[in-house]
Order: sequence, then C-alpha cells, then structure tokens
Amino acid sequence: MEFLRLLNHSFRNLLPIILVVAVFQFLIIRQVPDGWLAMTIGLLVVVFGVALFLQGLELGIFPIGKNLSNQFARKGSLPLLMVFGFCLGFSAVIAEPALIAVADQAELISEGRINGWTLRILVATSVGLVVGLGVVRILLGHSLHWYMIIGYLVVVLVTFFAPEEIVGLAYDSGGVTTNIVTVPLIAALGLGLAMSLRGRTALIHGFGLVGLAVMVPMISVQLYGIIVYSFAEPGQVAGTMMDTLDPEITGAVSEVDGNLLLGMLQDLLLMFRDVLPIIAVVLFFQYIVIRKPLAHLHKVAGGFLLVIVGLYAFVVGLKLGLFPIGQSMAVQLIALDAWVYVYVFAFAIGFATTMAEPALIAIGMKAEEAAQGQLQANRVRILVAIGVAVGITVGVHRIITGDSIHYYIMGGYAVVILLTWLSPRYIVALAYDLGGVTTSEVTVPLVTALGIGLATQIEGRNVMIDGFGLIAFASIFPIISVMAYAILVEFANRRRGTDP
Repeated sequence: MEFLRLLNHSFRNLLPIILVVAVFQFLIIRQVPDGWLAMTIGLLVVVFGVALFLQGLELGIFPIGKNLSNQFARKGSLPLLMVFGFCLGFSAVIAEPALIAVADQAELISEGRINGWTLRILVATSVGLVVGLGVVRILLGHSLHWYMIIGYLVVVLVTFFAPEEIVGLAYDSGGVTTNIVTVPLIAALGLGLAMSLRGRTALIHGFGLVGLAVMVPMISVQLYGIIVYSFAEPGQVAGTMMDTLDPEITGAVSEVDGNLLLGMLQDLLLMFRDVLPIIAVVLFFQYIVIRKPLAHLHKVAGGFLLVIVGLYAFVVGLKLGLFPIGQSMAVQLIALDAWVYVYVFAFAIGFATTMAEPALIAIGMKAEEAAQGQLQANRVRILVAIGVAVGITVGVHRIITGDSIHYYIMGGYAVVILLTWLSPRYIVALAYDLGGVTTSEVTVPLVTALGIGLATQIEGRNVMIDGFGLIAFASIFPIISVMAYAILVEFANRRRGTDP
C-alpha cells in the first residue's frame, strides 16, 4: 500500500532527529527530559502528518500545478501567465502563519516603527512579483545565474546599510515564504511550464522560482527597515515577545468551551483558511480564465484535503515534540558549561532536521526525475543537510561570540555569488531552490527555538537581534554545498576525460 510506504519513509526521515536527541540526552546530558512522553508522541504525530502530506501532494498539488502550466503554455499568453504567477505567489504567502509570526516579531523589535500588516503585504507582493518574473524567465529561456548574481549583489549592498535590528528578521522573512505547501506548488508550476515548452529543460529552466521567492523579500524588507528606522518614530505595541511566541510553543491542541474535539475542528478550519487563498486562485484560473473543468476532480480535492489534515497533524506534532526539544536542549547544553557540545549539537540537529524536511524530500524526488540520472535524490538531500549543519553551526558561533550578523551574511552571499559564476549551469537553479526549501516546517521551529534559547541564556545578548538569523545561515550554506559539489564533480570529470 502506497500510504504504508510513505509512513515508513517518513519514519526513516525523522529517525536522525530521534537519534541525535537520544545521544545527547543519555550520553552527554545524562538525564531524561521533562515531558519526554509528550515529545515522543509529538514525533510520531509528525511522522503520520508527513506521510499524509506527501500522499496529498502526489494526488492533488503536483498534478494541478503541472496541468495549469501546460494549459497556460498552450494559450501562449505572456500577460496571463504573469498574472497567474503573481496571484499564486501572493496568495501562497499572505496567509502564511510563519510570516504572520515574523511580522508580529518585527513590530515588537521596532517598537511600533514597523507595521506587521504592512510587512506581510510587502513580502507577499514581493513574492508575487518575483514568481511572475520567474515565469517570464522560463518562457524566454534565460539562465538563472545572472538573475541571482545581480539579485544577491543587491542583497549584500542593502544589508551593508540596513539597521542591525532588521537584518536577521529580513532574512528570516525570506525563509518563511517557502513553506510546506507553497514550495511544491510553485515548483510544480515551474517544472510543468518548462516541460511544456520546446527547447526548455526541467533541470535548468524548471527550477529557480523558489530561490527567487526567497531572495526578493530579503531586499524589500531591509529597504523598508531602512526607511522606517530613518524617518519613523517608535510607537506603542501591545504585548511582549513571549506573547508573540506563546501560540507557537504552548497548547498543542486547542479547546473550545472545554471540548477537545471542537478545538481540533477549529484548528483544522484555521489550517484550511491558510490554504484557501491558493485554492481560490487555482479554481478562478481553471474555471474562469481557462474555462475547463479539473480532470479527476475527486482526486485533486482528496489530495488537498490530505495536505491540510497532514499539515495539521504535523503542526500538532511540532508543538508537542520539536519546539520543547529545541528549547530544553539549548538550556541543558549551556548548563554543561562546555561550548563544544553546543557546536556539535547545532551541527547534528541541523543535519537531522534537514534530512526530515518534507519539502526537501519532495523537491529532491522531482530533481532526480528531471535530471534523468545526473542526480540522485538521497545524495542531493545529504549535500543540503551538510550545508544546513555547517550554516547553523556558524550561526550558533555568531550568537555565542556576539558578532554582528552583517559581516557573516555579506561574506556568505559573496561566496554564493562567486560559486554561481563558476558553477555548471544545470545546477544553479536547483541549488537556489534547495536553499529555499531548507527553511520549512521541520527546520524552522527547532532552529528558531535553539537560537532564542541561546540568546536568552547567554549574558549580554539581545534576543531580538541575536536570537534570530539562524534561518538565514540555514539558507546560505546549502547553496554553497550543492554548487561546490557540482564544481568538484565537473572538475573530476574533466580530469578523467583528459587523463590517458
């Protein structure tokens, strides 16, 4: 049965996280964590949720993305495709819960200078515009590397001038635009469009939309931060930092009038609300613009339902398991008074969470199909996981030393720009997409909890400046690891080809 295979697949992907936590708890910290039973149940719920989600992707999201892009390609209308790309990108991001949380935190950081709703509109509009631009790139057959080189030169330049308070959150806001639902849908649009056009290849032209969707909000949010920190005055912001974080880390399942089932139903409806803008855009363009009914409507509807239920189970599992693990481990490791354990844990948990990332699993499988033997999904995931592990370790070092994030970010993207210039063209678009999908539902909560825990516990650190930004490091280094590997492989192939 397909679902049992996915269930087994999900468990094997989550196993590295369980092993890392178990080794540190029993061999290094040598104590059983409080609430270990709830954490264990939470991890099992995550496994079940990921399996449902992957099943829903195959039934609903991937087919509908491919179908829509095929039909738009047949129509041959560039304005229509650009409008569809904008609407899809905007609707996928505007209701994103992680973006809402980041926007609330930005409002608190800035003491009211930054408006949370304005920030959400800005990020969603940025993503919509860049998805529209990415569609044009595929139609014109342009290589992605020039778009990224110019884009990240602008990112580095803006970062140099951006106020310290906004840099970490700006990069995090770029990361949270690529979530567990939007990544497969945007990727399916790009891949479907590339395969529908003569002279385009899925690997070179189909990937890249996710990478663009991560980059542009980094620029727009920092520009917004420069403006408001230069001209706006602090305002009154209700609540505290912990008020913002509480919904994410407390109360895994809500209750309504003391009824747990009603609370679960309410949470499911809220999850449906988050996906509703995407469904509305898809249905509008399918029935009003293209004017054709959806093929296999029952399968597509069932797929979307499985995605929503799987995502709900996944979030419940996160709140029960991964959030508490990240926070408790940060506190316990600092109490050992040996920084080497913090570094080793950061590396190990970065690797383990990335291997369990459902969006990465989905993109890895699609990359293997598109590459036709050039790439293996498992090898791609390991390369990305190593990159994330190194990135989070570097980010943790920054928190421990108290260094400014500016120089780390600018240095990292300077290396990315150089590697983009040197890399074989077939890997560039995929590398940037892989950097985007690492900041999804498994990695973000654990890494964010670790960063906040460290910044809270280390004397002299500002939680709002030092606690955020780890997500940026988790995005930069996978791009570096994938491109560096491709360069080395190409160099080795040339050497073998020239050897007698």
